[in-house]
Amino acid sequence: MHDKTNKKLVTACLLAGIFLSAMEATIVATAMPTIVGKLGGFSRFTWVFSVFMLTQAATVAIYGKLADIYGRKPIFAVGAGLFIIGSTLCGFSHSMTQLIIFRAIQGLGAGSVLPIAMTIVGDLYPGKERAKIQGLLSSMWAIAAVIGPALGGIIVQTIGWQWIFEINVPIGLVAIVGIMMFLHEKVEHHVHRIDYMGAVTMITGITILLFALLQMGVQWSWMSPQFIGLIIVAFAFFGIFIWVEMHAKEPILPLSMIKRPMILVANICALITGGITVGASSFLPTFAQGVLGVTAVVAGGTIVTLSIGWPIASTLSGKLIWRYGYRSIEVVGMVLCIIASIMYLEITTTSSPIYMALCSFVMGAGLGLASTTQIVSVQSSVHWKQRGIATGSVMFSRILGSTLLVALLGTVVNTSLVTTLAKSPLTRLYKVSDSVSITNLLLDPARRATIAGSHLKFLTDALAHGIHLTFWLILISSVIGTIAAFRTPRGVPDKHGQLAHATNH
Repeated sequence: MHDKTNKKLVTACLLAGIFLSAMEATIVATAMPTIVGKLGGFSRFTWVFSVFMLTQAATVAIYGKLADIYGRKPIFAVGAGLFIIGSTLCGFSHSMTQLIIFRAIQGLGAGSVLPIAMTIVGDLYPGKERAKIQGLLSSMWAIAAVIGPALGGIIVQTIGWQWIFEINVPIGLVAIVGIMMFLHEKVEHHVHRIDYMGAVTMITGITILLFALLQMGVQWSWMSPQFIGLIIVAFAFFGIFIWVEMHAKEPILPLSMIKRPMILVANICALITGGITVGASSFLPTFAQGVLGVTAVVAGGTIVTLSIGWPIASTLSGKLIWRYGYRSIEVVGMVLCIIASIMYLEITTTSSPIYMALCSFVMGAGLGLASTTQIVSVQSSVHWKQRGIATGSVMFSRILGSTLLVALLGTVVNTSLVTTLAKSPLTRLYKVSDSVSITNLLLDPARRATIAGSHLKFLTDALAHGIHLTFWLILISSVIGTIAAFRTPRGVPDKHGQLAHATNH
């Protein structure tokens, strides 16, 4: 990194970029029940999250590769600019279809913001200092967690949900201008080849798999020819992607690098923690608002504590890693996720939002320990020229896990609702198009007030049962993540973050 770089100002701008991502996550999760109540389309509820993460996952590795070729600064600016454009368009959505399309554009930009910000930190700060700054960046999630849900609830109940997207614009502009002005980097320009074939096959495979998961149990049965056929086609594209990466001169995801024990385990754990994060964040507010009948502000409060526990634990991990090693901290983080998942299973139709918030805090602490360890361990294992793609690989795995698990969880909820409400006369009584869409009534306070008492209990019990099934999947994912964490190489890192004699035993 160039000597003229102003570390403090660049770090401040990176904090603004992280804040941008954190605010988007907390505000949208809080406002989605209200948005669905206004626009309808509960059956496509998870599309709003999934399509954002799909385009984000599809581009994050590409951005990482481009950052290694052309430098971090221009790639960060392009991605943040696309994010701003997508956010602006989201605010003008008049239907669920439009919102989904514009969220895809927003995701194209988001693929750059967080991973490139993390990569720049890896460039600016060495070893122990790097872990501390990563913890500082994570603290922005705490600030966003406090401001986001509360602000989101207030915006939804006053000036309208559209403004939850528009507030991204000024924050994004500050981050872009600051990085362009204060970050100076030395980039060695060589002739490079972009792995377009790898990018296309990866995006196609993920898109087909995601579409199959979102249609499963609602439009198609689990064993339908359409579903099975798409799964086969998706995995065929994944096979082609692997073949392409093995033969590409400059692959977007170097398999030789991924094979390293430290990086391989970090990516597997990132896949799990990414899914757990979005799974918990997506459905807890919906449970609170749709089942318990609380306001959007209170519903948002059930996930505020997840983003508070995360940075606290993340900051601690910066110190604990150098005392106990990557493996110990990763394992402890995943075990906390198991404990939180078990706590989720105790949530019922009479639970207090305070108890739900406590569950989220424990989950946040576990995710904070595990996620920070994944990033720091990977960045410390590679040279500068591979740091962008290495960081991007972890972010890709995290986003891919989020994309696939939230789609699967949405399918589980929709399937459960269809099974429970299929023979109910309430669909005709309340004049809704299908069994899943009847849930829209629960998420719109005005329409919810018109539902008879016995009917309301039946519907809330049905929704609660569907969401409760997602908690079981989150628990299973946490157990798998813990098993994987035990494969992290042993040893205490040196001042540069490297293990002298790493072992998996």
